[in-house]
Amino acid sequence: MMNYFERARYFRTKKRLGQNFLINGDVIQAIIEYADIQPDDTVIEIGPGVGFVTEQLVKHAQKVIAIELDEEAVKELEKLEADNLEIIHKDILKTDLSELCEDKIKIVANIPYYITSPIIAHLLGEVDDLDNRNRNKITDIILMVQEEVARRMTADENSPAKQYGLLTILSQFWAEVELLKLVGRKSFYPAPKVNSALVKLTVREKPLLDLSDYTHFRKTVKAGFSQRRKNIKNCLVSNGFSKENVKNALAKLGLDENIRGEKLSIEMFGKLSEELKNGQ
Repeated sequence: MMNYFERARYFRTKKRLGQNFLINGDVIQAIIEYADIQPDDTVIEIGPGVGFVTEQLVKHAQKVIAIELDEEAVKELEKLEADNLEIIHKDILKTDLSELCEDKIKIVANIPYYITSPIIAHLLGEVDDLDNRNRNKITDIILMVQEEVARRMTADENSPAKQYGLLTILSQFWAEVELLKLVGRKSFYPAPKVNSALVKLTVREKPLLDLSDYTHFRKTVKAGFSQRRKNIKNCLVSNGFSKENVKNALAKLGLDENIRGEKLSIEMFGKLSEELKNGQ
């Protein structure tokens, strides 16, 4: 096995980019297996760093497009000299993936944890983004995230209150999300302060819910989670929904006015949004 630790140590990591290089060969192998890459697949790798996963991906995929922001990491990637590797020196959030290739794509990403939500929104679109160009190209996404973030992405209304929220709904609305594997901090160099997890998002053909107004749903959900300690009624009213309308909608759905947003399933949020819309 190549000595990933030595290679990562050799490459000066930059804290400002949130870089932690995956140096555990078994985990790298697991990513390749979970991604289930076929010989005719195009894979976009986000945040390849110095290419430890990349050098395995190029052995399996027809084409690998690596998108990396850090200039020095790009120089390291260029040393791989694989014919089927294209390196793009750019910020993923400013990259239109739909323009990069003709075919459907798989995504493999080991991303800085502080931009998880923006990246998911960029890849899948917001809940009211019905025709997102990136999402239309993607079949599935294998993502390395902080364990706590993985728990939030896979949560539901029965999970501990802190886990279920906007990120849950953003992730699950356009994809099926499953937690594949927990990854300890020692699998990275430098070791982060938290544990990580591998998550798989399988993109849905249609949104999770069939609604009459998706922007209204987005507004309802945002209001519902706006103040964690307040009940759903107060959250909605303080976000501009009329008190009368809120009372009627909750009564119609048989919901207690004192219930908190994090106790409502995504489906129930959908019903609530539709009721509030009808009552306007």
